[in-house]
Amino acid sequence: MMNEKDFFKLHNGSDVRGVAVDGVAGEPVTLTTEAVNRIASGFVKFLTDKLGKTPAQLKVTIGNDSRVSAPQIKAAACKALVAHGVHVVDCGLASTPAMFMSTVFDETKADGAIMLTASHLPFNRNGMKFFTRGGGLESADIKKILTTAATLGTVEAPLDNVHHFDLIDRYSAHLRKIITDKLGDAKPFAGMKIIVDAGNGGGGFFATKILQPLGANTDGSQFLEPDGNFPNHIPNPEDKAAMASIQRAVLDSKADLGLIFDTDVDRMSAVLSDGEEISRNALIAMMAAILAPDYPGSTIITDSVTSDGLHKFLEGDLKLKHHRFKRGYKNVINECIRLNNAGTVSPLAIETSGHGALSENYFLDDGAYLAVKLLIAAAKYKNLSALIDKLTYPAEGREFRLKIVGVEDFKAYGQRVLDEFKSRAVAEGLTLAEPNYEGVRINFDGGWALLRMSLHDPNMPLNVESDAAGGCAKIVTAIKKLIVGFDKLDTSALDA
Repeated sequence: MMNEKDFFKLHNGSDVRGVAVDGVAGEPVTLTTEAVNRIASGFVKFLTDKLGKTPAQLKVTIGNDSRVSAPQIKAAACKALVAHGVHVVDCGLASTPAMFMSTVFDETKADGAIMLTASHLPFNRNGMKFFTRGGGLESADIKKILTTAATLGTVEAPLDNVHHFDLIDRYSAHLRKIITDKLGDAKPFAGMKIIVDAGNGGGGFFATKILQPLGANTDGSQFLEPDGNFPNHIPNPEDKAAMASIQRAVLDSKADLGLIFDTDVDRMSAVLSDGEEISRNALIAMMAAILAPDYPGSTIITDSVTSDGLHKFLEGDLKLKHHRFKRGYKNVINECIRLNNAGTVSPLAIETSGHGALSENYFLDDGAYLAVKLLIAAAKYKNLSALIDKLTYPAEGREFRLKIVGVEDFKAYGQRVLDEFKSRAVAEGLTLAEPNYEGVRINFDGGWALLRMSLHDPNMPLNVESDAAGGCAKIVTAIKKLIVGFDKLDTSALDA
């Protein structure tokens, strides 16, 4: 029988995540069918409290990505939902953004939605994301659900009355309509070759249900078939092997554009016809350039590790405002919502990871919607690279992860490190970046360094960029002097 501590170990920011497949690398299963069943019951209690409805008045949709553990995980959740009298709609293979849209579409109009996914994590992991009509749940909401789950037992009921709905088909029609309405053409991609790499995750529908019906030639697309073992590469646009794979595919197939999605399609990156990667700072720059004509002078929210070249491009070339905020897609999204509610127009919240949310799309981090905006621009402008030809890139960039060891309250220890690190930097006469919302960012001549706390783990990431070859090494040398003497901070990574 799982206790509260066991459930809290599954808490991962605004998600639930754990090991779901036994016998891999000695990792014990933590996201058991018992855990999923009880967490689903906790979600029912959360919804009844939030909406003032009885369980029998609730409609909950549930979907999954391609992971091998999805069938048993889904069955465990559905048994709990049905046992409480909830009307359950199984949406089958889905994407995370589509599951949110199941609370919007008239055909489903769910009170709550559950997506079973662990994003880009290894195949033996799985997880649960939750939505209401107000959007994705916050970390505090997840804690509340897990606290409730720890007090409940497992419940079961036959699944004969679970309804089934092809959500991806409905979601694809929704995206196709956005494209055709904007471009005024039933086949706007005729004559274009656009390929997709789904990494055997849930994104293959983008080629077959969106691009092909709109006239695109998708020959050369790869790994569209769902396969939860991920036999070709990790479905993660940030993974170097995955990006190299789509770059080769674009060049080999002579495609005009390549799109790559993560497992649950809430992130994307792109590759231009010459093999140029559009990700991280470049993806932010391109999406901002696409939005700038419709939102002149608006504010773009990014995470904390964006480059100085991006900042100059956004503010100098696009005449937008750049608000460099915190890491974590929920952080940037919530800040975007806050600013809009306060009267500051902010059309885009986007991380360097590829999580991007638009105010015009429910503030939903949706890789497929980003791809739609990119495709509309591609059909309009033909030469996408021209949109960011003034963007400059650093000569070097490194990320080091400095582990905190032997400390139970690692966040408190990390904060003490940051406080002293900042004091030492000031004493050395170094220039601190201001305003700054996460960690300590120091501006060097032709570069910068940011030391911060990891969102969830006992380590302190250090990001360093330089505009000159060899500059990162010089910055790291300066940083080493500022972090001497912290006996619980393992700085050996800086010597590699």
